Amino acid sequence: MTRQDSLFTPVLIGGCLIIMIGFAIRASFGVFQIPIAEEFGWLRAEFSLAIAIQNLAWGIGQPIFGAIAERFGDRRAIVLGVLLYAAGLVFSAYAITPGQHQLLEILVGFGIAGTGFGVILAIVGRAASDRHRSVTLGIATAAGSAGQVIGAPLAEGLLSLFPWQTVFLIFAGMILCALFALPLLRAPARATKAEIEETMGQIVGKAVRDPSFALIFIGFFSCGYQLGFITAHFPAFVTELCGPIDPGSMLAGIGITTTSALGAFAIALIGLANIAGTITAGWLGNRFPKRYLLAWIYVGRTLAAGLFILFPITPETVIAFSLVMGALWLATVPLTSGLVGYIYGLRYMGTLYGLVFFSHQLGSFLGVWLGGALYDVYGDYTAVWWIGVAVGALSAIVHLPIRETPLKDRAPALAA
Repeated sequence: MTRQDSLFTPVLIGGCLIIMIGFAIRASFGVFQIPIAEEFGWLRAEFSLAIAIQNLAWGIGQPIFGAIAERFGDRRAIVLGVLLYAAGLVFSAYAITPGQHQLLEILVGFGIAGTGFGVILAIVGRAASDRHRSVTLGIATAAGSAGQVIGAPLAEGLLSLFPWQTVFLIFAGMILCALFALPLLRAPARATKAEIEETMGQIVGKAVRDPSFALIFIGFFSCGYQLGFITAHFPAFVTELCGPIDPGSMLAGIGITTTSALGAFAIALIGLANIAGTITAGWLGNRFPKRYLLAWIYVGRTLAAGLFILFPITPETVIAFSLVMGALWLATVPLTSGLVGYIYGLRYMGTLYGLVFFSHQLGSFLGVWLGGALYDVYGDYTAVWWIGVAVGALSAIVHLPIRETPLKDRAPALAA
């Protein structure tokens, strides 16, 4: 294997470090829900709206940062994202009203956009060979899961030592450390001659007129809905509804003695299971049609969510659900991003994936906000879960008719 065709390149390593740090922080926000709401006496919907706005800002910012990276350079886009992320966390530490938190989460959301999948996966995808592209996208996505393994338990541990405001400041320092990975990110601009000659507007215009792009856009919505809701509300859900932990159980033996700790552990467990899930999805994406793999992933998520809510919520079912959902958690990301790059080319992959990712974040916004709003109305999360089951089934269906053929290889009238 030549050096140029190696799997673990400096670009992949640097991209993984940035995604891991950013997602460690992002995955921890659900742990702050109860402490912040209790300190200020906020309704659950008020904090939920702040996180929902964060997810929406992330979605709006993703194509913007993709375009910035492709026009002005990848590393400049990442630096801007890091600075916005850190600023949002610092200012949020001093916010004392729901409106202040909600406004400042816009900064955090844009920061996540500049350090997250849209920018990093485009860099990794361009740097990888055709042989390894799907796997490297899976590995980079798995780095986000590794961050999730670290983030929620770290936040839970820090909150036992410091007030939540101090933890936000610590996290601001953590994201600034991502800047040390920038020297590794020197990705070649892998693109065909035709892609280089076409402008961003021309390629984006062709993509948005393609029915397959619309199906990818619609299908990614449920992924965002499910991930947004679970990340923001699952720790509180488990804390309030889960049955007691047996003092003699294995969980108690590893220090999980409260439902609050179990909620944070569940988020970490989802991330741990998804490290294997995303790498496996990337490997499979090199061998089987990505649209069919995506359909099966959404079927699995739909069944997992439906069965979980039908059975009594116990520590055992929480662990089982976390493992199953974790294996499917971000497995959609390397397949969806790989599908976009394969059909529409690599030159403007960041911008195009950013547009698709906006649908994901619309789903996240709805999942997070509805979680809080319907909780305040009904006193539980049951309705939100069943909506997630329905949109998961829809996503499984809409991926089936996608044309998994490069746009440039189709008939001229269709590709024009």
